[in-house]
Amino acid sequence: MPVILVTNDDGVTSDGIHALADAMKTLGEVIVVAPLQEASAIGHALTLRRPLRIEPIRDGVYGVDGTPTDCVNLGCEIILKRLPDLVLSGINKGWNLGDDITYSGTVSGALEGALLGSPGIAVSLKRMATYDFGPAAEAARTVAAAVLAQPLAGRSFININVPAGIPKGLRVTTQAKRNHVTKIDSRMDPRGNAYYWIEEALDEYHPDGGRSDHEAVREGYVSVTPLQPDMTAYDSLEQLVQRLK
Repeated sequence: MPVILVTNDDGVTSDGIHALADAMKTLGEVIVVAPLQEASAIGHALTLRRPLRIEPIRDGVYGVDGTPTDCVNLGCEIILKRLPDLVLSGINKGWNLGDDITYSGTVSGALEGALLGSPGIAVSLKRMATYDFGPAAEAARTVAAAVLAQPLAGRSFININVPAGIPKGLRVTTQAKRNHVTKIDSRMDPRGNAYYWIEEALDEYHPDGGRSDHEAVREGYVSVTPLQPDMTAYDSLEQLVQRLK
């Protein structure tokens, strides 16, 4: 029976992670290892300057006082004592589309699985007032079953984004690009000292002929994007070689 490790960045008590874990139980043995506290927008951070602790929550569910990347490593090395057959991360409350994947703790959980040698899948659902994780969990189960039946190429993983409501279907997509704008709200505390909030900005996505993750979810489809940790700019490689001769 396949062993499936489930993590997230919303925290071990999030409804999304348990909806995802329950959906995976039809495919294999499921172990949940997730942050004790919310760790959103923490990216691929690894805790190196303090010790980490594992807190058993209940049978098959563990909390870690660290990041999603920490959780995957401790889950593999300490709890499972082996690489799982699949690492899933989510279901995140809010999309992780386009360039935003570089900030995402959810996506980083799946990325860490790929770096360690296990196929990874990140799952995110549109932010809304009331969440129905059912369609996202079902989409994740469909993709997970396909990956278990035929593994991904080495060091690759999948980023799934799900629209609200009942999706029209699944669409394999590319990672969207957008005009990156950082919005910073400057304020003063009662003692006259400045402080700042970095806020989400309303950036415009580039149109991509319907191929991108952003366009897919906006049209009501589940976006399934294959990703890889190799960030080499191959289009610039030879040009740079020539310039530096």
